[in-house]
Parts: sequence; structure tokens; C-alpha cells
Amino acid sequence: MRVAFALNEKKVEWCGPPATRLAMALRDDLGRTGTKVGCDAGDCGACTVRLDGRQVCSCLVAMGQMEGRTVETVEGLAKRDGVLAELQQSFLAHGAAQCGICTPGMLMAAHDLLLRRPGPSRSEVEEALGGVLCRCTGYAKIVNAVLAVGAGPKATAPPSGCAVGARIPRVDGVPKVKGTDLFGADVMPTDTLWIRVIRSPHARARFVLGDLGPLRARLAAVLTAADIPFNGYGIYPDIKDQPVLADGLVRYRGEAVLALVGERTAVLAVREEEVPIAWTPEPPVVGIDAAMAADAPLVQADKPRNLLLEGGVRRGDATAAFGLSAVVAEGTFETSFVEHAYIEPEAGWARRVGDRIEIHATTQTPYMDRDEIASVMRLAPEAVRIVPTACGGGFGGKLDLSIQPLIAVAAWKLGRPVALVYTRPESMMATTKRHPARIKARFGCDGKGRLLACDVTATFDTGAYASWGPTVANRVPVHAMGPYVVPNVRTWGEAFFTNGPPAGAFRGFGVPQAAIAHEAMMDELADRLGIDRLEFRHRNALRAGDTTATGQTLEHSAGLPQCLDALRPYWRKAHEEVAAFNARGGAKRRGVGIGCMWYGIGNTSMSNPSRMRVGLAADGTLTLYNGALDIGQGSNTIMTQIAADALGLPVGQLTLVSGDTDLTADAGKTSASRQTFVSGRAAEAAGRDLRQQILRLANAGDDARLSLEGGTLRVCDGGEVHTLDLARIGSLMGEGVFDPPTTPLDADGQGIPYATYAFAVQMATVEVDIELGTVKVLRIVAAHDVGKAINPTLVEGQIEGGIAQGLGLALMEEYLPGRTENLHDYLIPTVGDVPEIECLLIEDREPLGPSGAKGVGEPGLVPTAPAILGAVHHATGVRARRVPLLPHRLREAILALKGGEP
Repeated sequence: MRVAFALNEKKVEWCGPPATRLAMALRDDLGRTGTKVGCDAGDCGACTVRLDGRQVCSCLVAMGQMEGRTVETVEGLAKRDGVLAELQQSFLAHGAAQCGICTPGMLMAAHDLLLRRPGPSRSEVEEALGGVLCRCTGYAKIVNAVLAVGAGPKATAPPSGCAVGARIPRVDGVPKVKGTDLFGADVMPTDTLWIRVIRSPHARARFVLGDLGPLRARLAAVLTAADIPFNGYGIYPDIKDQPVLADGLVRYRGEAVLALVGERTAVLAVREEEVPIAWTPEPPVVGIDAAMAADAPLVQADKPRNLLLEGGVRRGDATAAFGLSAVVAEGTFETSFVEHAYIEPEAGWARRVGDRIEIHATTQTPYMDRDEIASVMRLAPEAVRIVPTACGGGFGGKLDLSIQPLIAVAAWKLGRPVALVYTRPESMMATTKRHPARIKARFGCDGKGRLLACDVTATFDTGAYASWGPTVANRVPVHAMGPYVVPNVRTWGEAFFTNGPPAGAFRGFGVPQAAIAHEAMMDELADRLGIDRLEFRHRNALRAGDTTATGQTLEHSAGLPQCLDALRPYWRKAHEEVAAFNARGGAKRRGVGIGCMWYGIGNTSMSNPSRMRVGLAADGTLTLYNGALDIGQGSNTIMTQIAADALGLPVGQLTLVSGDTDLTADAGKTSASRQTFVSGRAAEAAGRDLRQQILRLANAGDDARLSLEGGTLRVCDGGEVHTLDLARIGSLMGEGVFDPPTTPLDADGQGIPYATYAFAVQMATVEVDIELGTVKVLRIVAAHDVGKAINPTLVEGQIEGGIAQGLGLALMEEYLPGRTENLHDYLIPTVGDVPEIECLLIEDREPLGPSGAKGVGEPGLVPTAPAILGAVHHATGVRARRVPLLPHRLREAILALKGGEP
């Protein structure tokens, strides 16, 4: 079928099957990859365009309906001379684009509103954006950006030496708002073959493959376990337990069994019944209790008791201290699998280049990918090149391998580029989740509210394979007592295999689950002693000079008391307002809750280095070679700001090379809130190293000022000006390395697991409908000790985005294999769910960090659920023991408190 229509004010023609989706035609045939696809089902809104003057999801429009119609995409927003539209400029200025995958959809929805309703109200903006999901921002900055259109000039660039602390726009932001940022599915070679993965419909089964000859005759290849040189991978050097393709046995629903490789239409045309697999299902091990049962079948034959790992922290005599406690609180808390739900599904492509394999894919960790692919393919690491694409959200889920081994093996075998793009259900079925947890907690304090003891056991369901389970099981015992002085501690972490999806890294590595438990205990102890909940926490908060449960003395930067002090006026006012509201009576009641957290920055008790480089070429090009992957959190901008000030040149003069393993050094993985602290310190050292080289060449003092114009570098030293001709001098390269000082933990968990910690406290105000069991979060005030806010806009964006995910953890997100494998049945917060958020940035400088900075990626999420659940308890008397607190669970608990009365 041939159709003609107007696309961004130009007439275009298209020919193809009439059922083709508009989104696919725009992307695949017309080159408008600014229109993103996150679900292909009308759930996420990433593919929003304007069709005949109204916003639609282009994945729901058939090309057979397009004759004579008018389409506007994000590529049409900028003016003809390339100047950004005011809406795009506002998105940049307000930090509204983080990873950027939802940004085109948000822009088109906002553009549609502004054309219909100039100067809209906040509620009108929220309604217009309600059909577009964002997993990164928490929506606040997007709404503010739309409201600010027409409000006047935007921020100007800071002068030389003043980049740190400035609210500069993202250095990589323009492509995000223009729709030209290239994600894993956006650009592939024209001769690329396609992979379709055949996955297990069973959680536990044995299988036998039949005759694959007919399929191989139709396709370029059909890959099985026998085609994988080393069929095992994993995060840890000594744990390679997950097969690339299962070999006769599957351990979770969604496990990969076969890979069909060929032309895209050919592999998609293969019917399920044409794939010869004979299944023999077996009873799966589902949940922690089943895994721990004495007669439980083993998920992995060489793992007795289905145990992956166990260990803990012991200090003092907890048993004796409980005997001396005036008040003891205890409880058991359970959490579920939680899906990352990044809007960009896993995507990428690979090609063979001589005796090397080159992979272009969405990832959080290029060097780990390189080493794992080298292991799977039995190649030297130098024979593998990882070229990261733009990453449309990660949150830990893109630390594990996904598409990379299959595209690499297929491309190597066939000598042609090979691509794989997960569908939304495939992404949610096959990838890692947040660990379900059972936390048993017991805390005791004296009559004055001073904590004396805690005993916490955290048991995790790690799913079918290890993934990041050891990291979670190791990190949680260090954090399980909360950010408090507790002299007598016993904490224990253990992880068990089940036939659930592999549980991996997800923003917090188990600490959010533990915080739900320890903050509930703080509330109970405070209530029973009649002490204000905030005051109880302030009384016990860790301070500089205190000793933690691992025996580490916090020498500096422990800003929790300052965070609590900053929150006091908000806390008092909220209680007054809630009391006045509840005095009216009725079916709705309000409550106020508080949650504290601490979070060790970087890897636990192990080497955690980063290496960064800043180069000055002979033509005057200044380049930051940055291996720290930006997955939306803003590390490209943060590193540039830090390096620019360390060097002493304006931030706008630095260009960026990011992530490519052939062009950058290893800056470590983007996880554990480590990049600002670790890679930022390395970037600072690299800038200083280059500066010192320049000063030596000019024989100038440390206080000299630099200016760069083309290939001429001027060094102003007092009243003397030295001019350096870079063409004569040649290229210069500064390098910096930083590895935070830590020590291993002994058998009792004693040692220095982290060089520094982030601290935070959040306050939530909620409204509960007693009759329906629904919870509406009205407001959150978040006070975070960040050491130094390198870029306050980006810091706030991380906190706001973390709060949105913490709200989902508390109230709505529960992944059920086989039932919630799309963004319609699996609910994440929309713009209408996220409350008003106020961020209070506390800067208790960390001497080890760049300009005193720490990290904030994960801390933004950790205290949110405890604060919300504490507010629900304040409103209703119900203490949530199972999370998420879905309406039916809350309603049942309310009825139970009333003795079953309706």
C-alpha cells in the first residue's frame, strides 16, 4: 500500500503493509528515530506525536489510516535554522531531560498542550503529560519546564573556575531534546540481521530440541547452547552460573533457549509451533520458604540448601543489651520482586571487524561487558570493543548482560551485523529484578530513647542465578541497623536460589528493603516512649566521630543531624495541618511519616578504581575522555564541570568522548552511587594533572589563569602573560586515578566497607481513604547530605526520580512472573501519582570527594518508602508488614484493626 501524508510540514510517501504501525514507519523507513518505542502497546507514551493537531501514541496508528494526514514529530520542533524551540530550551534549563528516552514524547505532549492552551495551569500540564511515562525524573522538572515556557531568558554559562556548584544544562542535553540522541534501537547498518529469542514458558523444566534443519534452511542461523564457546556468565569472577542459552534445563520463566537469526521479516514469521522443543515441566521452587525447606529440590545442583551466600556483622553483646533495654520493638517485613521498568528496552547490535567483535548496545558498564563477552567468546579482552549507545534508563538492570552475548556470537559466526531489540514483555520477562526480601528486625533502647541493641536477619530470594545477589547479601548487614549509633549489633544477610527471575542490582542493593524494617522499628520505639519520631532519630543519629557497627570511625561528613534539623519546621507544620484535617472527620485521614537512611558509596570492601583523562590537542581541542557511563543521572555533565574547574578553563570548552572501550579508560560501572565520588575525583585529578603540565611549560605559578583560543594557550601569571603555541608543543594528556580507601571485613563484619556515606531524611504527608484503602501521597520534603552539590539541578533530579521509584516500591509495584510483563499490568508512578517535592541540599563536605562531593543516585530512593509507610501508620494505625501496600492489603489491615467491622 502506498500512502502520502505531511511530515513536519513536508510531503512524504510511504509504501508497505497497511497494518504497519506509524511509529515503525517513522523510525525504520522515514528516518525519524526521535520517535521512541518503549512498549509498542500505547502504555508508555514514548512514541507520542501530533496527528492532525492532537497527541497520539504512534504505535497505535496503522499506516493504512495515514493518507492525507498531518504528522508532527520531535524533529519538527526546532526552527528551520536549527535553533531550539523555547519549549526545548526550557527542558534543558530545568533539567527535564535525564536519560532522554521519554523526552521526545514529553515534548510532543507538552507542545500539543501549549498550542491549544498557552499559559496552562499546573493541573492542565499534568493532565496533558499523563499519558507519557518517565522512570528517571519524578516528573517535577518536566512539569516546571512546561510551566516556564515564556518566562524569559535561561541561565548563562558560568565563568572559568565557577562550574562546580552551577546549575548548567546537561552537556549532552541538546540531542536529547532534539530527538537525535541515538539509543540501542535507533541506528543499525543496512545489512543487519535480526535475532528473535525463543524463551521458556515454564519456571522449571527439562527440554529436548527436535530437528532444527527446517528452521536452519529458512534462516541464517539457529543458535543453541552448543554454539556458545563458553556458556556461562555472571558478575563475579568465580560465579559464571547463568547460561547464554539453556542446555536442556531451564530455571525461570523467560530463560533463553534458542536464538533465531535472519532477516527481520523471516525471524518474526516463524510460528511458535514451528520451533521443535519437547518440554517436561517440573514443580518450581517458588519463594523463600520453598527454597529453605528441608526437602526442597535444588535450583542449581551444586548449591546445597539452595544457599547462595550468607554473612553478617557482630559487635558488642546484643543478647545482653536486649536484657537491659527498657523497650524492645520487633517485626517481620516482606517485599516483592520489583521491575526496573526503564522506558528503553534492551537493544543493540554487533559486528565482526577482522579478528575483533564490536558491540553497540545500551549498558551501564562497558568494561564489565567487554570482559564478560571476552570470556563467553574465549577471546582476549582487547579483541572486544564496547561502544555504548545512549542508555534509556538503567537503575542497575543494565549492569547484567542481556543482548550482548547473542549478538556477539551471531555476528562473529555469520560475518554480518546482527541486532537484537527486546520487546517490552521480553524485557520484563527475561531481565533481573529487585530482590524479594524478608527482614526480621528487633531493636531495643533505654528509657531515654538511646538505642542499645539490634538484631536483624535479611533473607533474600535471589532467583535462578546469582547475578548481584552476593552484593546485596553483603551490603545489607552493614546498613541494617540504619544510620544510628547502636553499640550492640547482630545483623545477618542470606540469599537463596529459587525458580524466580534472577534478582540483581536495583537502585539500593537491598538497602531500601532493610530501611523499611529499621525505620518502622524507630517509629515503634519512639511511640512507645512518647518521644517525637524526628527527635528520636536525631537523638540516635550517627555523627562525625562516632563508630559504626563495623568498627569504622566516621571522621567527617556525617550530615544526618543537619538533615533532621533542616526538616524540623516542615515536620511541625505538617503535624499541625494533619491534625486540623483529621479533626473534621470523614472517610479520609491524613498522616505524616519520616524515614532516614545512610548509604555506603561504591563497592563494599573491595577495590573500586576509576581512571579519567583530559586531553589538549595541537589544534586546541580540549577533550574529556570519560569512561563513566551516563545513564540519565548526569555524570557526563558532572565530570565536565569538575574537570573544567580543576584545569581552570570554561566548562563550555570541553568536548566529550564517553564510554567507548577503545577510546576511554576504565572508570568502573555506573552503580552504587559511585560515579560523582570516585570518577569525579579521578576527573578532578586528571584536570589538575593537565594544568600542572601547562604551568610547567609556562614556568608559571599555581595561581595562574588560563585561556584557550584555537591553538593558542595563554597563561596569565600575575602581570606576566605566557603564550603557548600548541602546534609547536604538541598534544598534552592529563590523567587521574582514584580508588576509595576501604578494607576487607573480617568474619564478624569488622572493617572499613566504604570510604564515605551519604545520609538523608525524608518526610511524607499522605491521605488515606479508609473505605477504599487507597493512599495519595500529598507532599515529600527531602533533606540530603550530598557533600557538595556539583550541579544542584541534577542533584535535585536524582532525588526527585528516586522518590518516584520509592513511592512505587511502597504502594504499587509488584512483579508477578507471567502476569505483569507489560506496562499496563505492571504499574509505575505517573505524573499524577508523584506529589509535590521539596529538596533541601545539605552540604557536609567529604574531604575525599571532588570539591567535597559524595553520591546521590541511590540515596534518593531509600528513605521514601519508610516515610510513606510511617505516614500511613500515623493516619490509620496500620503498620505495613508486606510491601507494596496495595489497596486491598491496606483495607484488610484497617478492618482487622477494627475487629473486622466494615
